[in-house]
Amino acid sequence: AFDDYGQDFFLHTSGPSATWMMPGSVKPRYGVSMRAPNILTSNNVRPTSGLEIVSSRHFPDDVQGDLLINNNIGFLGAKQHQLLEDGTGFTTKFRHDLFKSEDKNFRPVDLEFAPDGSLYVADWHNVLIGHMQHNARDPYRDHVHGRIYRITYPARPLVKPAKIHGASVAELLENLKLPEYRTRYRTRRELRGRPASDVLPATKAWAAKQSDEHHKLEALWVSWGHDQVDEGLLKELLKSADHRIRSAAVRVLRFNGHRIADQASHLMAAANDDHGRVRLEAITAASWIGKEKGLPIVEAAGKKPVDKFIKQAHQFALAHLKGEATKSEPKHTVKTHLKGSAKKLFVQGAEIYARDGHCATCHQPNGKGLPASGFPPLAQTKWATQSEDRLIKLTLNGLHGPITVLGKKFPGQVPMTPFGGMLNDNEIAAVLTYVRNSFGNKASVITPDKVKAVRAATKDKQGFYSPEELLKAHPHQ
Repeated sequence: AFDDYGQDFFLHTSGPSATWMMPGSVKPRYGVSMRAPNILTSNNVRPTSGLEIVSSRHFPDDVQGDLLINNNIGFLGAKQHQLLEDGTGFTTKFRHDLFKSEDKNFRPVDLEFAPDGSLYVADWHNVLIGHMQHNARDPYRDHVHGRIYRITYPARPLVKPAKIHGASVAELLENLKLPEYRTRYRTRRELRGRPASDVLPATKAWAAKQSDEHHKLEALWVSWGHDQVDEGLLKELLKSADHRIRSAAVRVLRFNGHRIADQASHLMAAANDDHGRVRLEAITAASWIGKEKGLPIVEAAGKKPVDKFIKQAHQFALAHLKGEATKSEPKHTVKTHLKGSAKKLFVQGAEIYARDGHCATCHQPNGKGLPASGFPPLAQTKWATQSEDRLIKLTLNGLHGPITVLGKKFPGQVPMTPFGGMLNDNEIAAVLTYVRNSFGNKASVITPDKVKAVRAATKDKQGFYSPEELLKAHPHQ
């Protein structure tokens, strides 16, 4: 999703994070990855699908610019977060749940504001959603149903849809003054499809009459859409008093270096800007233009204050332009009271726990789970620290159904993945030893021989265990 100034944000989908994209857009190096800080401060949920920014006069004035984030497991609805500037970048403050459903098959997977200012939500509406827990050809997969919901705010009038199809170029340019981002976006799309000979002269004349710099920015984007950037307008906006406008102008400069002869000199000016966001735009742009021109720009930006949003991007850009390896963060050393072979199992288990699609994805690196999404904690729970047999069984075959953990009821709607076919006896022993001795837990070590014995004893078990079934055989102590 994009804000009014072209800054882009994305969801991590499987994980609970949302990220401002620009810091991670430095030129990549094979085998080296970076990730900008998570901007969500609370009420994180996973998995997510669908991100939109509130931009509609039909919605209240005080929520304009908020982030809307869909979730489709545990919490079935959309979380709304206030998007706030935070130094160079952004942070958020949870506002409320915009909508939620008690229909267990409700799967909101996309959302977008319509021309009349209402919000449309696509509901996949499927009983099965897991790709690891259920066969791709499971007959319960629903290929027929699906819904579209329309959300309105009854106390405020709907927006009169702007004319786009069939509108004149002059009418389309006036649309660029409207508050709704989606209307301006659809208008730019339409202008991009019109003949450049009709659009560009009219846009230049229109922009010259505007006093609002955001209107001028829209005009600049229109010229970029026709691959003929208005260089005079670009240079004007690079000198704006508004850091958001300057940042957006540097973004245009970044992708049009083959058209702007003095790109490097303008990027150097941006690298010395008073605002970190403008400097970061210069850093990411310079990382792509080669050592001779790019390195002095990145070095200049590094002489200014470097905050958490700039630090890693600056480090990566420097390393890339110098042809050096990036300095890796010191590896986190796992600490444990265990000794000898038990400690080796624990260390191996820490690595397995953290793998993508394994334990940390749902239960989180701190073992506290994501209660807002229906994923229970492992920290200081009887499920983790008591019966070895029970814990091994649910790890081998998975777990499905309502469960109570630390006095809180979880719907257990999406099954825990069965790891019996993914991990061998040693790996399961390792990760369970880690779980039983982390997050404040302290319990017996699980050995590979113990896992082997339970696996053999349950080899005829088909499908998932239910919490009720396991508690009947292995009650809490």
